[in-house]
Amino acid sequence: MDTNTAPLALLLVREMPYGKYKGQKIADLPGHYLAWFAREGFPRGELGQLLALMYELDHNALRGLLDPLRSGR
Repeated sequence: MDTNTAPLALLLVREMPYGKYKGQKIADLPGHYLAWFAREGFPRGELGQLLALMYELDHNALRGLLDPLRSGR
C-alpha cells in the first residue's frame, strides 16, 4: 500500500468509536450520518479526517473507489 491509498485503506479498518454506529467500519457508515457530521462539524484528529474523507466519497458518489481495496483484503 502506498501513501496515496493509505487513507482510503484506513476507511475499511477503522471503526466508529461511539454513537449509534459504534463498531461499524467508517467505510460502511450511511451517507445521512456522514452528512450530519458535515453540517455539525467533524471531530478533531484522525477520526474527523477519515469521516470527512468518507463524506466526500459518499457525497460525490465515489464509494466505488474502495471496491478494489475491499477485494484485495
